[in-house]
Amino acid sequence: MKNKSIVMLGCFDTKAADFSYLLEGLNALGEPTITINTGVMETSVVFPIDVDNVSVAAASGTSLKAIRESGDRGKAVALMGKGAAAILAGLVAKDQIKGVIGMGGGGGTYIILEAMQAVPLGIPKLCLSTVVAKDLSRQLGVKDITMMSSVVDVAGLNSISRLLIRQAAAAICGMAQVKEDTLATSKRTIAISMFGNTTKCVDQCTLLLKAKGYEVMAFHATGVGGSTMEALIREGVFDAVLDVTTTELADELCGGILSAGPDRLTAASEMGIPQIVVPGCLDMVNFAQMDTLPQKYRSRKLYSWAPDVTLMRTDNNENKILGKQLVDKLKQATAPVEILIPLKGISQIDSEGGIFCDPEADNALFESIKENAKNHITVVEVDAHINEEAFAGMLVERLSALIA
Repeated sequence: MKNKSIVMLGCFDTKAADFSYLLEGLNALGEPTITINTGVMETSVVFPIDVDNVSVAAASGTSLKAIRESGDRGKAVALMGKGAAAILAGLVAKDQIKGVIGMGGGGGTYIILEAMQAVPLGIPKLCLSTVVAKDLSRQLGVKDITMMSSVVDVAGLNSISRLLIRQAAAAICGMAQVKEDTLATSKRTIAISMFGNTTKCVDQCTLLLKAKGYEVMAFHATGVGGSTMEALIREGVFDAVLDVTTTELADELCGGILSAGPDRLTAASEMGIPQIVVPGCLDMVNFAQMDTLPQKYRSRKLYSWAPDVTLMRTDNNENKILGKQLVDKLKQATAPVEILIPLKGISQIDSEGGIFCDPEADNALFESIKENAKNHITVVEVDAHINEEAFAGMLVERLSALIA
């Protein structure tokens, strides 16, 4: 980690004393630093500022003068976050940073988390914030950001803030010293998607892939899981994808709570890596408690998977749409791709005698996939249930062939 620094960023105008103290803590631990000021007003700090607010504003495509004259706080926060992200992206490209730390209240936290989106997996990111108890899922996105509660406001030093700022400095310095696991990263790595309803299949695939020398990373298809997998694919983490559980497409279509957004099932195609795709759990849409279901769905076939999880069976029309969407997303692939269909059921509860067993609805999905994939993508029909060992064996065999 020679010649790399820890970035300290935040609003040095309103938090001057706090950031001065944080920098003292980082320096006391012997870490070189790069300081980035995201505050829009004049600052009284006496420490060197490596990237000033003028540069941050310019990196957002505007000027500090224009931001100040607008008098729009919300706009200022958004633009300084955007500019800080651009600055961090440049430092990452030059391989100059080994950690990022920031502190702030509501606006400052937004800027810090927005900027940290530009920093890839593995470079530690820590934010000491007054709003940790707030739902920050949208701001955090899929990044490996550590949130630390400031307990008191970041607005001047006291016995509590001094302790926590020192701890935050020690935490980011400690994380920055962790060496990459070169043994693990030297293996070929496979991303695999899973759900409770496909666990048996994923577990068996994982065993078989590990026996072949692959490292396997599983992602729970809960919306965030699928989004995270897509983001890491785009960061070049994986050599291939075994997308067993594409259920998030159904939530996106029907307004379920586990949608991964419109970009789900696009990253592997864009990155040009081999992928096997299964319509796993496209028989279901996820909602919360039964009484939270939209009125239009309350007469549908429903199943309480847990007290706070209600599954809705997809119907013929929805499955026709899902089949087409699945194929359309894969048509852009520049690397080998195949779709494998388990003819005896696509989830644990979509099996003979299961609560979601509906051969007609499954057939609508399968026929839609085959019709739309014709002359574009290889579709393999397997006379097995998704959780049978034979199907897992076929998945691994076909994926190995694509990689080879």
